[in-house]
Amino acid sequence: MDIITYNHHELSHPIASDETEDDLDQDYEDEQEELPFLNDSNRIITDCESNEENTCALPLRRSLFPNVPPYIIFKSFDSTAHNLPITITKHLKWKLSTITPLLVRRTVVNSGFRLVKKSQEWIGTWGKHMKSNCFKSLRDTQKVNHFPGTFHIGRKDRLWRNLSRLMSKHGRKEFGFVPRTYVLPQDLRSFRQVWEKTGGKEKWIIKPPASARGTGIRVVHRWSQIPKKRPIIVQQYLSKPLLIGGAKFDLRLYVLVTSFNPLRVYLYPDGLVRFASVKYNDDINYLSDRLMHLTNYSINKTSSSYTSNECADSCIGHKWTIKTFMSYLEKEGVNTKKLWNSVKDIIVKTMIAGEPPINTLTRTNITTRYSCFELFGVDILLDENLKPWLLEVNISPSLQSSSALDIAVKGPLVKNLFNMVGYQLPANLPHKEAATLAKTYDFECVCQDVRLDKMSLSNQEKQKQALYVNLDREDYVEDILEDLTPDDVRHLIAHEDEISQADRFERVFPTSTSSWYLDFFDVPRYYNLLLDAWEDKYGDCREQGIQVLRKLCEQKFHLENTA
Repeated sequence: MDIITYNHHELSHPIASDETEDDLDQDYEDEQEELPFLNDSNRIITDCESNEENTCALPLRRSLFPNVPPYIIFKSFDSTAHNLPITITKHLKWKLSTITPLLVRRTVVNSGFRLVKKSQEWIGTWGKHMKSNCFKSLRDTQKVNHFPGTFHIGRKDRLWRNLSRLMSKHGRKEFGFVPRTYVLPQDLRSFRQVWEKTGGKEKWIIKPPASARGTGIRVVHRWSQIPKKRPIIVQQYLSKPLLIGGAKFDLRLYVLVTSFNPLRVYLYPDGLVRFASVKYNDDINYLSDRLMHLTNYSINKTSSSYTSNECADSCIGHKWTIKTFMSYLEKEGVNTKKLWNSVKDIIVKTMIAGEPPINTLTRTNITTRYSCFELFGVDILLDENLKPWLLEVNISPSLQSSSALDIAVKGPLVKNLFNMVGYQLPANLPHKEAATLAKTYDFECVCQDVRLDKMSLSNQEKQKQALYVNLDREDYVEDILEDLTPDDVRHLIAHEDEISQADRFERVFPTSTSSWYLDFFDVPRYYNLLLDAWEDKYGDCREQGIQVLRKLCEQKFHLENTA
């Protein structure tokens, strides 16, 4: 077994990264560095192991509900060494990939995990998006940072196709937050007609359909500059952006999706604001200046005029935090609450646009709801009227941490994310060992119960879903909760346990006021209706709903029909 760890001296070093490229807008960094191997014992040595195990603090976080296994507690990347006993850490294995960010490595090591390269016994990993059929190889105890098919959001051409489909159905008022886009060469004829109609006076931005960090992007205004045969995205250039200090900028937001069926979406409140390093000029003679028109950090960091910002609370340099940016706008008299709500609206609708193909591929390639989550990097541009425009969505957004500002944003994000998605001790622990751990720490059960995340249904559950899935809201919103099935309870347990760990993440769907979004889904999904009804009834009195579920879990109702 190939196991890797850090010593404390290495963990104090500044974090560096070297960005690389992939074909699905995977904006990750490839952090190449030499890592020492463990000592001959092939495990991490912790202070706790030298003491009696029962003197350690509670090593796992309890679920809100009885007869539901506890969750692994993730500590901060800059915390002291974990205090978990070897009886637990020997089962915590994290598979390294070529793109595992250093912040992720630090976080999981500080939380008791051992880093492995070749072992198949891992329970977590952070890697590239896989081909959809590769998800079939995942074990029930393994969790990855992607869903099958998220390239339907992460590729610029697929994103446009999905959003334009909903725009055609529901109108530009609801889905007109993406600049007019054409996918060439398929749309070449219709694009040529628009070009001739405008007399070639508009500016356009061309992008490869599947790249990141500004690769291959340029602004054009002549027909001869448009590639005619190779795949390319041509998008109307937003030539009147909001400027700060004369410079163009965009917002990088971090969006966590823990499930696509039901859809559960969270927004992290503190992303990044990334500035172009050359002041903006709308003159066509300056269209070739990438440092003026593109805001990507990977491009602008090479500029001689680029100024770094080491303070997360400062409005200086070419990178700010979202929190600082919002404070700046408030001082300028901007209604930031209205702006933030508009951004959240874009995020929810974007995820709805991609959920049909993602759900199809997920249903085909995974057998347990435990397996997947996804962190998206959503890029937003504000125009001079403060209207937010969606530029693109990145899968595997860069978690590079080359500055104190990056670390201040992304360090807490990683810890918060891992605690939300809920890792558990693997179900294959020897029975005697699991029983001892449960007794020592006073848990009913200590290991993952794979029955809780299985996707199979009893005949009764299938009948209930078929009955409610096509009802109008007034017909299901109360009745659907009257006779909960074990499968219903399992979904509501996951929902409430997740919310209890949201911490800084803001839940944007579902909420007690989000039911109107259900009209935008291509097809009604039972679990979306179930959570809508739950939020409608208990969204403002969560403890009351939790008590309902606790009583059912005490009776082990949630474990019925799980054969």
